[in-house]
Amino acid sequence: MVTDMANLHTLTLLGSTGSVGESTLAVVALHPERYRVFALTAHRQWEKLLAQCARFHPQVAVVGEAEAAAKLQAGLRAAGLATEVFYGAAALCQVAAAPEADTVLAAIVGAAGLPPALAAAEAGKRLLLANKEALVMAGALFMETVARHGATLLPVDSEHNAIFQSLPAAFAAQPQAGVARHGVKKLWLTASGGAFRCFSAAELETVTPEQAVSHPNWSMGRKISVDSASLMNKGLEVIEARWLFNAPPEMIGVVVHPQSVIHSLVEYVDGTQLAQLGTADMRAPIAHALFWPERQPSGVKSLSLFDVARLDFERPDTRRFPCLQLAFDALAAGGAAAAVLNAANEVAVAAFLEGRLSFPGIARVNAETLAALPQRPADTLEAVWAADAEARREAERLI
Repeated sequence: MVTDMANLHTLTLLGSTGSVGESTLAVVALHPERYRVFALTAHRQWEKLLAQCARFHPQVAVVGEAEAAAKLQAGLRAAGLATEVFYGAAALCQVAAAPEADTVLAAIVGAAGLPPALAAAEAGKRLLLANKEALVMAGALFMETVARHGATLLPVDSEHNAIFQSLPAAFAAQPQAGVARHGVKKLWLTASGGAFRCFSAAELETVTPEQAVSHPNWSMGRKISVDSASLMNKGLEVIEARWLFNAPPEMIGVVVHPQSVIHSLVEYVDGTQLAQLGTADMRAPIAHALFWPERQPSGVKSLSLFDVARLDFERPDTRRFPCLQLAFDALAAGGAAAAVLNAANEVAVAAFLEGRLSFPGIARVNAETLAALPQRPADTLEAVWAADAEARREAERLI
């Protein structure tokens, strides 16, 4: 096979051992003539990272801690692989900004994903964003950094990727101008409803972590699956959409769509709605972002409307699932309120998964943390981290 060097990209994959990371590498493996891997990163799963290094031969691998780095380095040497190993948060930022890679896919879950994603933006990378917390915590700062350094920002989350695909091509040329100038009336994010969509308020009091992580449609990590069940994931996506598409909160709506066939919609002022449909498989939006503006095979089976047969839609119930409304409240409050909400939710979800908090307790801790802390600006990264730390302390106190 002859490689077209003009179309060859070099990839840094932040969070390669998670579900999005594994799906990304599955797509990359289909197109060796288009992508080479420069760096792979993980937190603790060094054995899975070692197997990925053996297959994709990155120049660099990064893990979270020294112990994991030592084990990974020993495994690489035993396998005769030359991959360099680094560890720690600073190393993540260094590989995100490294000149050897032109494309960075940011798939680290949680607040830990913000610094390397921001470093990639500052380096002017082609940045494929699957880490929603970067925009939830520091949306204005992040988007200003993208614009100032000439980075290209492409959404990987299935809902935001669906909206991006349903917008006019002209939006991509000047995203900071916002979607309203393109005749958009409303952005509709679809939600599966999660594992507890049909549960009563009383039933939600006794649900278990094992039930919460059993998502009906998508294969996701434990934390994201819990967020899906509480509708917090959708709330975070509302905040993300506000910044990605420069759309005011009143232009963003949520519709529960249990089949997860329509991944999101764009409503235009002329009454038209454009939707992106497809199989519930993250390889599809990942491939779209990797090869945009081209289309290339993703390995995903085509959707059969005959097999789907029906599509259902419901209004979200914010009484049973108040986390969605809390996201709109945080947007209305402005400043660092979204960072506070995100931090409180990470603490609350961890406590639920550990059996220290009930499922409804997640929303309670989130709401009480938001109410307890004073308004803070979010105009610097230091201010964002200060709000994040204060919110984590308050959430733990409430638990």
